[in-house]
Amino acid sequence: MILSPQPTGPRSDFLRTLSERGFLHQCTDLAALDSWLCSGAGTAYNGFDLTADSLHVGHLIPIMMLRWFQKTGNKPIALLGGATSRLGDPSFRDTSRPLLNQEQITKNLIGIRRVFERFLAFGDNPTDAVMVNNSDWLGGLNYLDFLRDIGPHFSVNRMLTSESVRQRLEREQSLSLLEFNYMVMQAYDFHILAESCGCLLQLGGSDQWGNIVSGVELGRRIGGRTLFGLTAPLLTTTSGAKMGKSVSGAVWLNADRLSPYEFWQFWRNTGDTDVGRFLRLFTELPLGEIARLEVLRDSEINEAKKILADQITRLCHGLDAAVSETSRRIFEAGEVPAGLPMVRLPHSLRGAFPLVDAMVVAGLAKSKSEARRLIVGGGVRVNGGSVKDEALRLGDSDIQNGVIRLSVGKKRHVLLQPV
Repeated sequence: MILSPQPTGPRSDFLRTLSERGFLHQCTDLAALDSWLCSGAGTAYNGFDLTADSLHVGHLIPIMMLRWFQKTGNKPIALLGGATSRLGDPSFRDTSRPLLNQEQITKNLIGIRRVFERFLAFGDNPTDAVMVNNSDWLGGLNYLDFLRDIGPHFSVNRMLTSESVRQRLEREQSLSLLEFNYMVMQAYDFHILAESCGCLLQLGGSDQWGNIVSGVELGRRIGGRTLFGLTAPLLTTTSGAKMGKSVSGAVWLNADRLSPYEFWQFWRNTGDTDVGRFLRLFTELPLGEIARLEVLRDSEINEAKKILADQITRLCHGLDAAVSETSRRIFEAGEVPAGLPMVRLPHSLRGAFPLVDAMVVAGLAKSKSEARRLIVGGGVRVNGGSVKDEALRLGDSDIQNGVIRLSVGKKRHVLLQPV
């Protein structure tokens, strides 16, 4: 298996783009995949389980891979795991995922489906994207027939060596039969898409490598097909933190889970050393322009961060410059215009609501003790005015234009609205 690009570089537009922008991590046979992609339009898929009603920024790498696949003249498939979501992917998790019922899965599917409409062009043309649900073929399987037809092609010995499974076993953490079957289900997905859609390539994150390879091998054993697997590195910041979390939680892609303003702000807060890498991965800016931006230093690097935030927010939310201008005013002028996160404060608490409780309710502090530390440290403002009294209570006199504005530092703002 080739784990890095060829010395001369890929010839196909897709692989060359992925290589130049930092997406390539592992590939089952890079040279053969490159030749296949040079021979005409190909079809590839990436799978997304329905564990929540929105995807988060950790999913942006595989989404951008599908987007580049389409932009370079190929046909992408977004597979939604309506069936596999009922099992739970054990990949690099310490515990089992909560089991979801069908009502939850359906709700999550509706929410997630909206994300792809921003990034991919769907339709009936040869390179238009399609969306499929693996419950269409997995939901009606006869278990005995499936075991007889597919089971012989899987070695339990080999499955136990998969990194995600091996780690759980080494830690003596429970691994259910449901989760152990996940690898088989995902491999069968690849087989079905290869057979029905001519899909020869599966894309994914590096945590899916074992599952992807199982699908490649199943295709060879069942139909003698040459299938390909390609992964991108799991994204972490330079500090080593896993990408996808903010101070207040997951950075969701749906606006009803995270406002466009908060989404923009997350990217504006990117560390200096991550700006160039994130511009390559999450924007379509020319590489020459990125090279110019990533060498900026000191205060000038903030301009690159604004461009990063503008570009990815426009891709994800389809917004114009108004979003970035709103955020720009908050960062640079200290203004707090409309459109900030709003938290409702029950009327019964007005006049006797401790500031420390308000900060926890607003998500500006994880606990009262953290809130007290922030207040005493001088990092908290009420309606723009600094406060240092940890015993302060909010009252009617603090309501301005129907809201109370709480701020921590220069970048985090919430409006409290009395009911």
